[in-house]
Amino acid sequence: MIKILQKAGFEIIRQKGSHVIMMNDKKARIVVPVHPRKDVKPGLIRAIKEAGLSRERFFELLKETDKSHKYLSILV
Repeated sequence: MIKILQKAGFEIIRQKGSHVIMMNDKKARIVVPVHPRKDVKPGLIRAIKEAGLSRERFFELLKETDKSHKYLSILV
């Protein structure tokens, strides 16, 4: 998730515990919980949409980031 957001123009501002705080040039802030092997919760998806990243753009970035495409069949 963090790699996708970085490709979308977000930068890591800081980290507190297991949460990474990211911000883009429009000052949209997203808090990303870093919990390996856990599903992404609806609140994070909502925050990504509010930050201006469309579903289509998210999947484009996912394809670029995940060369193996192992998660695409689950998400699409």
